[in-house]
Amino acid sequence: MKRETAWRIFAGEYNDSNFEVKGTGEKTPSYIITPLGAKVNRLFIVGVLTDVENISESGELIRAHISDPTGVYTLYSGQYQQDATDALSAIEVPAFVAVLGKARTYKPEEGVLYVSIRPEKIMEVNAEARDQWILETCESTKERIEAVLEAMKMSQSNAYDLRKLGYSRDLSDGVVAALKNYGSVDIEKYITLIQESLQYLRPSREKLAFPPDEGVKEEKKPKTKKTKEAQKKVEEPVKEDASEETENKVLEVIKDIEGENGASWDAITKKCEKSGLSRDSVEEALNSLMDKGLIYEPVLGTIKTT
Repeated sequence: MKRETAWRIFAGEYNDSNFEVKGTGEKTPSYIITPLGAKVNRLFIVGVLTDVENISESGELIRAHISDPTGVYTLYSGQYQQDATDALSAIEVPAFVAVLGKARTYKPEEGVLYVSIRPEKIMEVNAEARDQWILETCESTKERIEAVLEAMKMSQSNAYDLRKLGYSRDLSDGVVAALKNYGSVDIEKYITLIQESLQYLRPSREKLAFPPDEGVKEEKKPKTKKTKEAQKKVEEPVKEDASEETENKVLEVIKDIEGENGASWDAITKKCEKSGLSRDSVEEALNSLMDKGLIYEPVLGTIKTT
């Protein structure tokens, strides 16, 4: 049996998934189909580990959250993944981590599906590795967007014609299944997701080679016949809007006053107000920065940068 590709997918796309293809046999894998057609059995993610919590009385099952620029992944690990469970429990949060894991789903009721990850391997990494993963995941997401755009132009989308354009078999099959299940895909949402993610790359960073874990296979990135319209649509630069400018100002204020023990929420708000920001915009920026893993709250009311 072939080893499944470990997809690079942002939390914003993964968490939008609500379609699962169940395997029929004991060794037949199941897949989560994302809105952009990733056919996911395994994932490779890098982000900020923000919390780890025991959720069973015996302590054998833990839940953890990892944030990237687009959202938060939920991880569940137990006694059958003891190495990963031990590693998660030993890491001091917040920390940059890389995770290789299996896609998992939970259906509390008919028509409702939640996705999570069961980690197989986890290791601490640095900010450069996180930046490299963001860049690679932007490229992978861009390719899926282009594949969806090509399929949407067809009178009837089919995997054979997508493969003729150079897309992999898994992606071609996934895109056709995604369009059938999700209907019209909000392409603009995922273009914005790429644009916003790229803004979190440090301007001075160099592109670094991030050696994959031994179980991680690179997704094939074949040369494809992309239309000029699709290329322009995906690569169009984004202009920083007011909310992003506010987040940057708030982040600078936190870095300026946090010290070793962090900065109080009130002190951050007061200093930001003196610079002309409204209290509501500051609170909105703080919440957004926490969601993106750039800051965290070690103690209620106290903020620190990661």
